[in-house]
Amino acid sequence: MKKFQPQPGFVVQAFRFALDPNASQECALRSHCGAARAAYNWAVGWVEASWWQRKAEATYGVPEAELTDWRPWSLPSLRKAFNTAKHTDPRFAAWWEENSKEAYNTGLTNAAAAFDNYAKSKQGKRRGKRVGMPRLKSKRKARLACRFTTGTIRVDGDGRHVTLPRLGTLRTHEPTVKLLARVQAGTARILSATVRHERGRWFVSFQAEVKRDLVRIARPDVAVGIDLGVKTLAVMADSTGEIRTVPHPGHYDAARKQLRRASRTVSRRQGPDRRTGRKPSKRWEKANAQRNKVHHRVTNLREDALHKLTTSVAAEYGTVVVEDLNVAGMLKNRRLARRIADAGFGEIRRQLTDKTRQRHATRLVTADRWYPSSKTCSGCSAVKAKLPLHVRTYECDTCHLVIDRDDNAALNLAALAAAAVTGTGVAADQDTTVVVSKPRGADRKTRATRPRHTAEAGRAGGATLPHQRQTETRDRTQAEALTLW
Repeated sequence: MKKFQPQPGFVVQAFRFALDPNASQECALRSHCGAARAAYNWAVGWVEASWWQRKAEATYGVPEAELTDWRPWSLPSLRKAFNTAKHTDPRFAAWWEENSKEAYNTGLTNAAAAFDNYAKSKQGKRRGKRVGMPRLKSKRKARLACRFTTGTIRVDGDGRHVTLPRLGTLRTHEPTVKLLARVQAGTARILSATVRHERGRWFVSFQAEVKRDLVRIARPDVAVGIDLGVKTLAVMADSTGEIRTVPHPGHYDAARKQLRRASRTVSRRQGPDRRTGRKPSKRWEKANAQRNKVHHRVTNLREDALHKLTTSVAAEYGTVVVEDLNVAGMLKNRRLARRIADAGFGEIRRQLTDKTRQRHATRLVTADRWYPSSKTCSGCSAVKAKLPLHVRTYECDTCHLVIDRDDNAALNLAALAAAAVTGTGVAADQDTTVVVSKPRGADRKTRATRPRHTAEAGRAGGATLPHQRQTETRDRTQAEALTLW
């Protein structure tokens, strides 16, 4: 399917608003989301049925030419097959007319995308982890979501209501002025709307084609290095030598006492039991809702703090240097996992990547995962052989520099920006992510999963590589010293 391309001077932007539906509207929202899940499960079962049939026929000795034909998983094919089956299939015949066609189209679109990702991953055409075959979505665990692309999709003129197909007019929990003003001025055009239930409430996200004005950043010629940590959320050092520290908010730690009391209350109620089929009591559902409310508040506070941090950085500096951290591996440390997860290292980098590409002319530089930012002296570029995590003060044996460990790492990251060209301060500039080479010469990659001792047939990657030892007996100096100016 061809990807939508906005016209010159426009970008695709999402506007999300919280909803306040009444009882009947919430029932209709859940019905549409359940229809999307049912259509997805039907598409997955319809396509995979031909796979299992061909596999069974092959065991019977049926020739290759006489096997059952493959069922296509393209979106037009799934739509055509579903429109025929919904009238006769007992799973849909009695109730499919109650929902909008966009609900079923949402499930079929997701199924087609899932099969495409599986095929590309198997053929080696998709980056990232290997994707398996699509699986059926559980009614108990599936996320409630439905997308509307056709029909009446608008933001009402009063600024407090939205209109969606078959759902009618829904009241919003917050004003919709930021999108309504653009639509009325002719600088935005709504493309689609997605309703989703998360964090205990309903949200609607409008995907709009918005005219993007030129936005200049405060200091386009200044580069900043950001060192993320557990003790402090971020240490930012710019090319002028200024160092700023962002304290760790600790939203989860502040709510641990309240969560402990709420969890104790939940444990004393009669909860659900899947083995015996016991349903939860009303008191358990009420207590569980109170506990979830605390979790949702912590999530909202964390999201707000990270957005404010990344927006201020992208709006001020011309070049931002971040580290390529192995967050999944860091979470395996049981002593630091809670603090790392509460900080949101991966979310900070994701937001910086999006905001530096779309919102400003900031250029994002990603330091290599094996770059020794903490072990390198920011004064003379000497590299220490070892620097344990409990040593919080960096002492250089060559130039005798004494500096905080995090400040030293941030200065080294800022020095990496000398190899990149800073932005001009105009949002329309072309932006590409610069990947810095490995100063240590390391060519080892972190495995996503633990390697097995023996190779298996058909396993991606083949046999496991032998373990390699790296020894450093003394401090060494880099070939090219990194400076801040």
